[in-house]
Amino acid sequence: MRKVSIFGATGSIGQNTIDLIAREPGAYDVVALTGGQNIAHLAADARRLDAQIAVTADELRLGELREALAGSGVEAAAGTRAIVEAATRPADWVMSAIVGAAGLAPGMKALEQGATLALANKESLVTAGDLIMRTARQHGGRILPVDSEHSAVFQGLVGEDMGAVERIIITASGGAFRDWSLQEMARATPEQAAKHPNWDMGLRITIDSASMFNKALEVIETKEFFGCPHNMIEVLVHPESMVHALVGFKDGALMAHVGPPDMRHAIGYALHWPDRRKLPVERLDLAKIGTFTFRQPDPVRYPALRLAHEVLEAGGLAGAVFNAAKETALDGFLARRIGFLQMAEVVEEVLERLVASQCLKNAEMTLDTVQETDHLARKTAQEVMAEQDR
Repeated sequence: MRKVSIFGATGSIGQNTIDLIAREPGAYDVVALTGGQNIAHLAADARRLDAQIAVTADELRLGELREALAGSGVEAAAGTRAIVEAATRPADWVMSAIVGAAGLAPGMKALEQGATLALANKESLVTAGDLIMRTARQHGGRILPVDSEHSAVFQGLVGEDMGAVERIIITASGGAFRDWSLQEMARATPEQAAKHPNWDMGLRITIDSASMFNKALEVIETKEFFGCPHNMIEVLVHPESMVHALVGFKDGALMAHVGPPDMRHAIGYALHWPDRRKLPVERLDLAKIGTFTFRQPDPVRYPALRLAHEVLEAGGLAGAVFNAAKETALDGFLARRIGFLQMAEVVEEVLERLVASQCLKNAEMTLDTVQETDHLARKTAQEVMAEQDR
């Protein structure tokens, strides 16, 4: 039996992971499940999978979690430190699906135990790519991509020499506003941004998809994961969301990964790697689909993509600044403090103040400096939004 842990078990990635694991009873020994506010769901899954421990990020909900797990034999814990502690428990395979910078520390701890980390937490590579890759090498851990785009690139490179790669193309659905005018986008509400046309995802990532900040993070991830120059990475808008990525080689060939918009494919590939197993996903009827369409993303509508390349040019802790500013700006949009298009303005201003000014130029990348930079960038983003309120 493989020992597995799922960090972010109550989110969409975590639930799809549980769906696959539950289909093979007896194949997995579940060590830890972690979640946020959905205590009933977390406890129910911990009972069903007979987990060793269930952890909620909310320390105030510990009593509720204990009550929900009473008599099950599943240990209950709460808080950020408890989540990190759960990551030190021996596991062969760990799903990292906590949303945001909070996923970095437990992912690092899992790698320090030599685990295989199935990485769905974008922010780990964005904020601390060099650090997390170095940690994996030092401790014999392995990182497998779970984002559909990076899983697609990873699969396209099987048996290939990275030196023969000329370009990497990741695709974007365009999100909820792909056919809206800029004027309409400026008036968009959080409820409208949260309605993705293709994917069933969480609130924050769905809004990030509409602003293309999600894709901007993936551009940074691509560079960090595959070690390629950022000018090799391209983005295409592909409304059908069935071609997840393409790898272009020096001989002019393009290797495309095609599949349904179902995260269980990328999760299942990481779960069973290096084998391929049968998965409960749709089999595409290409004749019925008929046509795939692609278009260049409009840089005026999606400034996040330009900012991602500027972050990669700057290097160092710029990714931590970018991610923290993005998360804080998203909080501001959800709270209706700023408009949809203002999120990119906030992020750009924070980058200008903290990165372009080179105030972080000589800082060494450690977990502490990443977390300190994250805090500083969030504080600066709050200041920028406060200035806009005046």
